[in-house]
Amino acid sequence: MIKLMDVEKFYETGAGKTWVLRRINLEIREGEFITIMGPSGAGKSTLLGILGMLDGAWKGEYHLYEHAVHKLDNRRRVELHKRYIGFVFQQYHLLDHLTVAENLDLPLSYRDMKKAERDGIVADSLDRFQIVGKKDLYPNQLSGGQQQLVAVARAVIGNPKLILADEPTGSLHSSQGKMIMDLLKHLNDTGTTIIQVTHNDAWAAYGNRIVQLADGWIVETAATAGKA
Repeated sequence: MIKLMDVEKFYETGAGKTWVLRRINLEIREGEFITIMGPSGAGKSTLLGILGMLDGAWKGEYHLYEHAVHKLDNRRRVELHKRYIGFVFQQYHLLDHLTVAENLDLPLSYRDMKKAERDGIVADSLDRFQIVGKKDLYPNQLSGGQQQLVAVARAVIGNPKLILADEPTGSLHSSQGKMIMDLLKHLNDTGTTIIQVTHNDAWAAYGNRIVQLADGWIVETAATAGKA
């Protein structure tokens, strides 16, 4: 499904190049649940941003299905993102001028769906995440944990083939965190590919493979026992 070959990223500074990622070679099969771990500054979120086509300033090759992403212009990358990917951002990235329900409807609005069908999916999602009472509120009226729940709901609402999650439980208390991880595990069991960044060993165990980064390099890839 995904193949990265010699992917690298750096920033130009007064002292020269500051490398963020170095020679990343990684293959991810459809249906895997991958966890990316490593210390702060290791390049985890940067790698996730490249996989999500949110960052175009990198070198190397990135193949997603039959698409050579590294050869595509920005417009085509945006189309691929909308077609295949749900992204859970560490900082939520909800649209402040839209209500909770409108934020959830946004990914569905890109698809060829009647409004009544979209409204039904949004209603189901609000119920699933236990945020029905928040549907008419705006993001700045929500707590950080509530915004994170909405962000996760928005990422999964369109049943994307690939979910990229950057610390998806970072603002949640333990019971909410477990709910989100159980949901991701369920989606993975039904065929969705998941790639998450986390510092939490318990959440990492939900996946089947851990990729360890340090100073921009992949230093270890190991299978996990998985979470039943």
